[in-house]
Amino acid sequence: MTRTVYVNGDYVPENDAKISVFDRGFLMADGVYEVTSVLDGKLIDFAGHAKRLERSLSELNMPQPACLPELLDIHRELVRLNGVEEGMVYLQITRGAPDDRDFVFPDPETTEPTVVLFTQNKPGLADSPAAKKGIKVISIEDQRWARRDIKTVQLLFPSMGKMMAKAAGADDAWMVEDGAVTEGTSNNAYIIKNNTIITRHLGNEILHGITRAAVLRFAREAQMKVEERSFTIAEAQEADEAFITSASTFVMPVIEIDGAAIGAGAPGPVATRLREIYLDESRKAAV
Repeated sequence: MTRTVYVNGDYVPENDAKISVFDRGFLMADGVYEVTSVLDGKLIDFAGHAKRLERSLSELNMPQPACLPELLDIHRELVRLNGVEEGMVYLQITRGAPDDRDFVFPDPETTEPTVVLFTQNKPGLADSPAAKKGIKVISIEDQRWARRDIKTVQLLFPSMGKMMAKAAGADDAWMVEDGAVTEGTSNNAYIIKNNTIITRHLGNEILHGITRAAVLRFAREAQMKVEERSFTIAEAQEADEAFITSASTFVMPVIEIDGAAIGAGAPGPVATRLREIYLDESRKAAV
């Protein structure tokens, strides 16, 4: 059985889904995206993802094709049609498909945005074996464009980073710029030292993670100390714990960086507890 996907107002079988070869997302990575997790058949942090989507579109001067209630209805309908209990909904909006390729933005009055959504079933997403044993990361030079705060579809270098990690026998890569860690290839990066959670401050250098915001809020509510600042790979290797966050990994412990074990070389108590809190609280608020 094939999935049902959403393309420009229609729910269609995935094999019948089509967009133009002139779509600017395909030709110029002129598009933005969001990924919302699904647990127990409900959407996690949807409002946060919708708000960031609105910001990304605004930063690229791209019209918003649907209001929040409409997007929520589309997400829910795809989850229902595809019977997703645990998984994700991927949303991509591009500037559309003008009559021909051109660097100049097409007139939004005559070229409508392209809107695509699809689901991915991920059984066991919450009870991930990787979260119990932790992951290994390597460090790489951050060679992405300068506006990483906009969640665009320009993912070539993060994809290359994933492959560098795989070639090195690791699970992911942390990117480094001017001596400091920016973030992971598809996640925000954290270390824990002396019971203080340390993560890069917000700016154009990193994506403003929706899971990041929720985890830091829950940490503060649990009376955990949080410090938003830059840190180096050397500092990370001397940390007591490390972890990443994203919509698809939630809170994932990191046990090794560039071959150096972090703390005891196993998931630590703070990251483990944060994952429990995040899953519990997010399930309560899921829509």
